[in-house]
Amino acid sequence: MTDTLETEAGGTGAASVEKGRGLAARYREGGRRRILLIALSFALLMIAAAAVSVRGINDTSVGTLALVLMERASLGYLPGSSDEQAARVLLYLRLPRVVMALVAGAALSVSGVLMQAITRNPLVSPYTIGVSSAAGFGASVAIMFGIGLQAAGVYFVPLSAFVCALLCALAVFSLSWWRGMGAQAMILTGIALMYLFSALTAAVQFVATEEQLARVVHWTFGSLNGVQWDAVGLCAAVLFAVLIPIQARAWQLNALTVAGDDVARSLGVDVRRLRTFAILFSVVSAASVISFVGVIGFVGLIGPHLARMMIGGDHRLLLPFAAICGAALLLAADTIGRLAFSPTVLPVGIVVAFVGVPVFLHLIVSRRREAFA
Repeated sequence: MTDTLETEAGGTGAASVEKGRGLAARYREGGRRRILLIALSFALLMIAAAAVSVRGINDTSVGTLALVLMERASLGYLPGSSDEQAARVLLYLRLPRVVMALVAGAALSVSGVLMQAITRNPLVSPYTIGVSSAAGFGASVAIMFGIGLQAAGVYFVPLSAFVCALLCALAVFSLSWWRGMGAQAMILTGIALMYLFSALTAAVQFVATEEQLARVVHWTFGSLNGVQWDAVGLCAAVLFAVLIPIQARAWQLNALTVAGDDVARSLGVDVRRLRTFAILFSVVSAASVISFVGVIGFVGLIGPHLARMMIGGDHRLLLPFAAICGAALLLAADTIGRLAFSPTVLPVGIVVAFVGVPVFLHLIVSRRREAFA
């Protein structure tokens, strides 16, 4: 009897020790991830400051940028000692461009996380369901019929691209879940519509005039040239409106991606509602960016994978990490595009594609190896 009690006491003690070690390991891992998040955020700020200050028509130091911002923030209480031309270049050309790169990269990367979560496929991005092709078609039609139309206004092309992207997503969502079809059907439907809208865009380009064709092609390249603060504000508002509520559903995304639909339902997750919200948030986030800066691919695919390599697949941390990785990726690509062939500025969509295609091929090969491992 005494031996039995000693054995049970020893077993209980061993279990407690193991539990304590597990909690300590998780605490250390959580601390490491928090430090990494802070370090990445600081590095992103440094990259942004460097991107604002280097190479345009003239180089401008980070100190000049700080001085200009302090003068504007003081509302005239500090004496104006900075060059007015340099201040205008920084405030109305470089700074909105850099901030838009950060916002657009974060929005596209978060959109990619959501699409990969609801389809349980790491090779899916918002563009897989035809959002970019539909937006390109909408912009092409607006450019073709809006040139010279004074009533169209500056938002005519972005609004047309945004509406077409939403209609495409609605069509994919409706067709894929008609009669209970699932995520794979959504991907296949999106690919079909992507080819359809690509063909329609090519048809518009075929009948467009020379001026219209030049604008359409430039828009489909994806570029941050000429970005204004109002566009930056709208995209930033959409990003935060998406990120805050979806962050609150991070544990539901974990249940869906790790355990699947049936287990997620057993845990109380409304899978259909979660997918509906995730698709809506993903499409609105991506479409708002595309409508202002054009088609920029691969950020929604590469950003989430970079974040997963650093912190794993827990969406509570994956969402903010992916936003930082996407922002850094797009900002770096835009800075390279400005520096590589200066004074010619290479569209950021082209630079991202140069980086994205090799990474995408690597992901496909590694995924195939895992399937046969």
